[in-house]
Amino acid sequence: MTNHVYKQIELTGSSPKSIDDAVRCAIERASKTLRNLNWFEIIETRGHIEDGKVAHWQVTLKVGVRLED
Repeated sequence: MTNHVYKQIELTGSSPKSIDDAVRCAIERASKTLRNLNWFEIIETRGHIEDGKVAHWQVTLKVGVRLED
């Protein structure tokens, strides 16, 4: 088994639909310019309220990027 080393970065995704969609948006966008995305951890969740309803979700993630050998 090979030992791996990871760099951690923070991403913030947003979505008017859901927390899950905000996470997916952040990861999908990051994967267009970064390689070796390996894991994520939700570290903060926020939302925007309009007229007494949730209008927008914002989720901050810690993402592990596996360093290449």
